Amino acid sequence: MISSDNNFIPRPGIINKQGCLPDPIELVCVEVPKVFDQCLIKRCIKYHDGPDTNCTDEELRSTPLKCPKIFLGCHNFNIKLLAFDKIPIRDHPDYSKIIIHFVISFYADFLDRNGKQCSEFYEINRCETISRFYCPNSIAKIASTNVPDSKDFESEQLKLELVAECLDGTFTKDCDNNEVLDITLGFHLIVKCELLVQLLIPAYGYCPVPKPCKPISSKDPCIEFNRMPAPKFYPDQKLRPLFTDDHDDEENIYDCDCDDEK
Repeated sequence: MISSDNNFIPRPGIINKQGCLPDPIELVCVEVPKVFDQCLIKRCIKYHDGPDTNCTDEELRSTPLKCPKIFLGCHNFNIKLLAFDKIPIRDHPDYSKIIIHFVISFYADFLDRNGKQCSEFYEINRCETISRFYCPNSIAKIASTNVPDSKDFESEQLKLELVAECLDGTFTKDCDNNEVLDITLGFHLIVKCELLVQLLIPAYGYCPVPKPCKPISSKDPCIEFNRMPAPKFYPDQKLRPLFTDDHDDEENIYDCDCDDEK
């Protein structure tokens, strides 16, 4: 794609027109993590005493609370990969069975009977199994002298991405008659196999220096108010049409929910 505009400056942005980009000025070699395989794990788990399952976890119960009243929600979700095991599959030598061990942590907020907002910390240990996953070992062995303690890149080839939310929080009493908070947690977990590789890509050189940040000046609220259109004074009416189409069932449209008079 060749651009006829000599004033064009390559910069990050959306490509919304074909034929408007000039030819790249060079081919560059960059070192980036490349995703070789990935999959999504979706779970909705509740508190239940005993071994963890795909839908229960005994660590979703808080410690004893003092006078809890209203559950507010959760925040500050975090995930940490503890370890993973790769088990070769006999019939598919390029693939492995992956067992990952990780921890999800978050805070749950609630109000007590005095109106004070409190937080409770949760940390749940989970284990997930992926039956068939393409996660090859790196052929090249990598070491770095830029960091005093060289990283073990092979141990970082598995990456986890988490989006989680507390779907519900219920106050109940444990076996010792203490008030506790049981959480229902829903999460989406993406498991990625990444290896550090060198990729050859077309480039336009280094990114240009961006424009200076524009300060936002304070505005007169009355001026902003006068520029706004007038609001709708009345809501939209939701009425049944007076006339029906030829294909409509007239009886169904005009039937009301009241009982017929006898």
